[in-house]
Amino acid sequence: MARRLRMLGTTSEDGKCPTLYEDLDTGEVLVQGLLADQGDIDQMINPLSGESMVVVPRELLTRFAPKE
Repeated sequence: MARRLRMLGTTSEDGKCPTLYEDLDTGEVLVQGLLADQGDIDQMINPLSGESMVVVPRELLTRFAPKE
């Protein structure tokens, strides 16, 4: 079942990504963005199958991430 999402904000000039969303049922925060470079991904500690990294600008988090 798909999550019910609410857009929290974006620092993208053209409205695509990066963007933060909140799951209206769980309060979890989701990030839309570009995948990190493979060199960054190779540094992950104990990644599960299918996991990756998304690059998130600090400004996006400080402006739009929930404070709770």
